[in-house]
Amino acid sequence: MLKKIIQLFMVIAGGMLGYLYFPDLAGLAGFEQPSWLIPYFGLVIGAIILFLLTFWLVDYIVDFLKIIEEKLVRIPVADLLFGSLGLIVGLIIAFLVNIYLQGMEMPIVSEILPLFVTVILGYLGFQVGFKRRNEFVGLLTVRKGDKGKEIGLKTEDDLTIRPKILDTSVIIDGRIADICETQFLEGSIIIPHFVLEELQHIADSSDVLKRNRGRRGLDILNRLQKEVPVDVQIYEGDFEDIHEVDSKLVKLTKLLDGVLVTNDFNLNKVSEFQNVTVLNINDLANAVKPVVLPGEEMNVHVIKAGKEDKQGVAYLDDGTMIVVEEGKNYIGDAIDVIVTSVLQTSAGRMIFAKPKAMGKAQ
Repeated sequence: MLKKIIQLFMVIAGGMLGYLYFPDLAGLAGFEQPSWLIPYFGLVIGAIILFLLTFWLVDYIVDFLKIIEEKLVRIPVADLLFGSLGLIVGLIIAFLVNIYLQGMEMPIVSEILPLFVTVILGYLGFQVGFKRRNEFVGLLTVRKGDKGKEIGLKTEDDLTIRPKILDTSVIIDGRIADICETQFLEGSIIIPHFVLEELQHIADSSDVLKRNRGRRGLDILNRLQKEVPVDVQIYEGDFEDIHEVDSKLVKLTKLLDGVLVTNDFNLNKVSEFQNVTVLNINDLANAVKPVVLPGEEMNVHVIKAGKEDKQGVAYLDDGTMIVVEEGKNYIGDAIDVIVTSVLQTSAGRMIFAKPKAMGKAQ
């Protein structure tokens, strides 16, 4: 269908060109015919010439239009909308400026300069609309109360809330859903489409472990979208010149002026090196672990023997290991212990304690 439309357009264009300009060519060539026939003869000749050219050009034109169509479809609606609005505003300003310039008597100013003004202001308008789209969206967004009642426009502080971009590892980890449910994360949660594709690829893996991880990630996304009170958005764009998903995430975070949420140590370091703000779920988990001081009492369940003789091992709810001196005899029991020391290692935190009953005996 598109091919036929292009052919029809080219035939019409050829006929119009022949009708308008063939009389001048005929006059230069000394062709003497009744003047009223020459334009119509040119119309037929022009239409035939461009119709024959369509057999060679139309395929290239169709391919070019399809490439442009694919590029435009991949662009998020908000980016396309605000970029187009910025372009329109830029062209309107250029039109008003050009009215003044075209009234001048200098040929360079009145004829050539308006072209440059139109291109420059149109480009600047598109860039401003595209790059400041988040602020424009914020100005148009109203907050709603618990019952959906509008309570006014967003304040200046609300407009500074940056979107949070999730990577694949933090989605599979699953803790992000619990964090969002507590409403500790403000702003929109952005799920890039290329992260969705990676999750789907992992979920379709022949390896059972990978397949389960991928399906868990997809379940977490469904929970975020349907059950958790958070604004989840899908970023449809892609960076075709970049192959690594981590590199795409870093570039997207820069583009949206957002915050990258991950628990990948390497991605964390690479992002910080490129001045990208990162929220690491593991760092958050370590930060919210309860502070334990020597001399405090706690009740623990000794589950196994330790490396040293007569030692027992217990764990807190957050996974912190507690080494209980003389605790081997209490394996399987819940006992009260007194903290003797706390050791922070690269692998995490270890707590050393002794049974409270032994402390009293001393």
